[in-house]
Amino acid sequence: MYGTTSEMHPGVDYLYNQTDEFYVSGKVLGIELPQHFEFESLWSNPQELRKLFNKRCWNKVVAFQTSKPMHRVHREITLAAAKEAQANILIHPTVGMTKPGDLHYYARVHCYQAIMKYFPANMAAMSLLPMAMRMAGPREALWQAIVNKNYGCSHIIIGPEHASPPRHNGGSDAYYSQYASQEAALKHQEELGIQIITLEETRYIKEQKKFLPMSKILEQNLESELLSDNEVKTRLYSGQNIPDWFSYPKVLKALSNAYPSRCKQGFTLFFTGLSGSGKSTLAKIIYAKLIELGTRPITLLDGDIVRHNLSSELGFSRKDRNINIRRIGFVANEITKNGGVAICTPIAPYTQMRREARDLIEQHGAFIEIHVATPLEVCEDRDRKGLYAKAREGVIPEFTGISDPYEVPENPEIRIDTSSLSAMEAAQEIYLHLFREGFIDTTEDCNSIF
Repeated sequence: MYGTTSEMHPGVDYLYNQTDEFYVSGKVLGIELPQHFEFESLWSNPQELRKLFNKRCWNKVVAFQTSKPMHRVHREITLAAAKEAQANILIHPTVGMTKPGDLHYYARVHCYQAIMKYFPANMAAMSLLPMAMRMAGPREALWQAIVNKNYGCSHIIIGPEHASPPRHNGGSDAYYSQYASQEAALKHQEELGIQIITLEETRYIKEQKKFLPMSKILEQNLESELLSDNEVKTRLYSGQNIPDWFSYPKVLKALSNAYPSRCKQGFTLFFTGLSGSGKSTLAKIIYAKLIELGTRPITLLDGDIVRHNLSSELGFSRKDRNINIRRIGFVANEITKNGGVAICTPIAPYTQMRREARDLIEQHGAFIEIHVATPLEVCEDRDRKGLYAKAREGVIPEFTGISDPYEVPENPEIRIDTSSLSAMEAAQEIYLHLFREGFIDTTEDCNSIF
């Protein structure tokens, strides 16, 4: 399906390695259509959409399938494609499972609804497509062409790197060549029975106040402007302006609800470190300071409390530790995505479990990893419960730092050693980091929960 044997392909890793089972299908019997309880007017099955096209006398329709928010450049390229094909437009967003880090489809739909107001009247329609992104590049482009043909479209737009996964190795490498999806779609166009409209990468030219394809930009040696998805997200989080050429006010308003400025968004403080390193003490001080600030609801998920109330049946094997962190990550994510602050203090000794928690929570807010890097010998000296002594005697098996490894975080947002600082001094460094990064703000707009 992916055209690669690499198990590092994110489609393989994200969509299919969630379970050890394999699913096999024979003949599929349809029992009933799925019900959608949100955006009820935006769902149409192929028969309903064909009926709508016939009612409007839309004999030719060009499909634009996307899993990202749409901005000015997307309006420009869809209108250009419609002019080329002498066709109407179907905005057909994918709202099934998408790739890691993608904006949740609820928020994207609000952006699509906003941009539809900027299309000419009776020119475009929108329908949500309940299909998962596989990031399969050329083969996914063929699949999407078939799907949109079945929905009644006569044309489909295939862009550069269409349906491809994010570049790996820092962006210098890719699983498919830039125009592989276009080449595959054009090769099989006749068999597919739908016309393929190919597009170049398009950028904004400030001097001419318009968007141009890269071939013309290079030919005329023009300076172009581009904002990546990550840069837009960063600007919204930090309260910076988005240039007018990039998007429309109503779209940015919808997007800002999904990416509120840092002083309004929820976040998770994830303390990790050896037993006795000072995680709980620091967490309690930060908890008190944020409660006093009064701008967000704060929840403290202390390791011992979570073990007692949420994971009492679990032991300390690697498997049980992973389950415990997943539970903490789930609760912290729910708090974060609803605008609160979750303060977590598990030992969390394994890199993979911390990464999974980060990947989950960063879909809805900020994840701030705080490595309390207090040396082992200091932690042992502080051990009031005698746990380290019991671990060295073999009474406590699988004890982190003694008989079980602690994988040191490579790039935490904060690394702090409490052996050389008082608890208040260490907490102050964390508090000032939050202030510097914009999570604590004194402006009137950010000075109240409500």
